[in-house]
Amino acid sequence: MSDTLPSVTIIIPARPTDTEVLALAGVRALDYPKDRIQVLLARGKQPSVQRNLALRQATGELVYFLDDDSVAFPDALRRAAFHFNKADVVMVGGPNLCPSDAPQLEQAFARTMATWLAFGPSRARYGPIGTARRSSEKELILCNLIARRQPVLDLGGFDESLYPNEENALMDELQKRGGRLVYDPDVRVHRRPRPHLASFTKMLLNYGRGRAEQFRLHPSAGSALNFVPPAFVVYVLVFALLPPLLRWPMGLYVLMVLAQAVAVTRDRLSLAWRVAPLVVLTHLVYGIGFWRGLFTRPEQRRKPKPEEVKIEAVSI
Repeated sequence: MSDTLPSVTIIIPARPTDTEVLALAGVRALDYPKDRIQVLLARGKQPSVQRNLALRQATGELVYFLDDDSVAFPDALRRAAFHFNKADVVMVGGPNLCPSDAPQLEQAFARTMATWLAFGPSRARYGPIGTARRSSEKELILCNLIARRQPVLDLGGFDESLYPNEENALMDELQKRGGRLVYDPDVRVHRRPRPHLASFTKMLLNYGRGRAEQFRLHPSAGSALNFVPPAFVVYVLVFALLPPLLRWPMGLYVLMVLAQAVAVTRDRLSLAWRVAPLVVLTHLVYGIGFWRGLFTRPEQRRKPKPEEVKIEAVSI
């Protein structure tokens, strides 16, 4: 039976000092033949470099990228492997879900990221949306991503000058070469959102910056929607100077935010009062980050040397 399934290398980047890597618990519980799995733990301080170095040591036909805190559902890998029966499929991914026992603030962060108004099509990264389908980089996320190893190697792996959004640029290039990306809502991992408002805000800022840097280095039509938040920031800044005719959209925006907050928390309305302001915060902070990313110079960031990354083979 195991011979009919593709071999898989699971790559998990971790910090040098991490003594407990949550992702390994999910890996050990996977419903997949252990003799078809290789696990590489890449320790370092720049995840793109860590993943690329591990990728070059991988032996699996497929590579499963997990973050160190992504706990895969037992059937996630087997479900993903099924899609690779089609020769043109190069990547498969699914959502990362907030555990039900997470604190209320983290639940509110998760609900916010799963709203259309805050994250658009990327909400599928944070909730099981629809059915398995052909997709794009808008719906897939690196903390839960399976790929054919060779096409990724042929492109040189991830762009190490980008963090975050290195996977988005790679997926765009794979699609340009005719590869198919698949989103499957049943290929799931549990992963807790940021623990407090400061870290959530920093994440949004980095997401905006990363998207702008990706657009500068790897321009594509898919990034057009990401210009909406920075435009909204400008609108807010000049709002008081606008004539009344141009102010009324703000009232419509407030109504849309309230409606979206209620819709996404209808099974737990006590979270709505948290989600509504978080949607607005998402637009503003992401927009500010995007403006920042239009002027940063990502290629000048220091990259760790290969000897600063340690690749560990983990037995399961």
